[in-house]
Amino acid sequence: MEPLDRSTIWPYDEQGEPGEFSYQRFGSPTVAAAEAALGELDGGTALLFPSGAGATTALVLSLLAPGDTIALVGGGYYGTGLTLAALAPWRIRVVEFDQTGPPPDGVQLVWLEAPSNPYLTMPDLEAAVAHPAPVVVDSTVATPINLRPLEHGADFVLHSATKYLAGHDDALLGAVICRDAAATRELLTFRSRTGIVAAPDPAWLLLRSLKTLELRVRRQGETAAFLAERLRAHPAAETVRYPGLGGLLSFDVADAETARTVETSTRAIVNATSLGGVTTFIESRRRWEGDRVPPGLLRVSAGLEDAETLWADLEQALASRGAPRD
Repeated sequence: MEPLDRSTIWPYDEQGEPGEFSYQRFGSPTVAAAEAALGELDGGTALLFPSGAGATTALVLSLLAPGDTIALVGGGYYGTGLTLAALAPWRIRVVEFDQTGPPPDGVQLVWLEAPSNPYLTMPDLEAAVAHPAPVVVDSTVATPINLRPLEHGADFVLHSATKYLAGHDDALLGAVICRDAAATRELLTFRSRTGIVAAPDPAWLLLRSLKTLELRVRRQGETAAFLAERLRAHPAAETVRYPGLGGLLSFDVADAETARTVETSTRAIVNATSLGGVTTFIESRRRWEGDRVPPGLLRVSAGLEDAETLWADLEQALASRGAPRD
């Protein structure tokens, strides 16, 4: 593994001039190494942030001015909507749209998800990049293993690197990958001045995880596809959503009470939030998103366990009418 450098300062050179690194808020060796590795994977220049929400905030505030409007994927990750709503005092407006079609006119930024979470729709990238506004693709679920949005004309890729990229539920990080050098400089300047900077320790954990990213994502995708196929044949699963890539799926059961029974009756599958880790998670999204989602919607993030074991656990939970887990 690359060395972990926790330094916050580095001495000037013999002439009294700063070197490549001088103060951690401007950049540090471990963070730079992780950014280089991720940038190579996504085909652009990567910048790390303390979280996905931090990356979202920095990107929006560095790109937009008061009065600008974001066209946001409808039914996407609810946390993005909450973050953008917090910017309302800066007069950043949001309109939601169906990302399977073209974005609306009169917006200054187009925000897509590939795929959306938890509805798992895929964006029409061709229609989006034909729009005059810059295009951001939140590719947290797809990862660069399944999709490299910059190659399709997007201007920015955003990841909650906490999820699949770090992949072990032990590192909180966000990332933006830029296609344009000028946009990279603008975002880097904003990051340095505002201090929305990633620390070396989670960046080092990201470096660790990128070494196994393809192996993990391929296995998680195979398992998710297997579970989706089994769920489509199960009478208790009313709607099953899986886009054909990645390790995330969702499905609906009859109502909120049934969803709570299912999520609390699994044994191998952990009832917890988040996604993208080596452990399989299930949760009712109603607790977080309210009326944005059907009452019985359950989201499953496939991990690395044996697929048949996971299905047996999910099948018995779907059949459960009794008490939740001890």
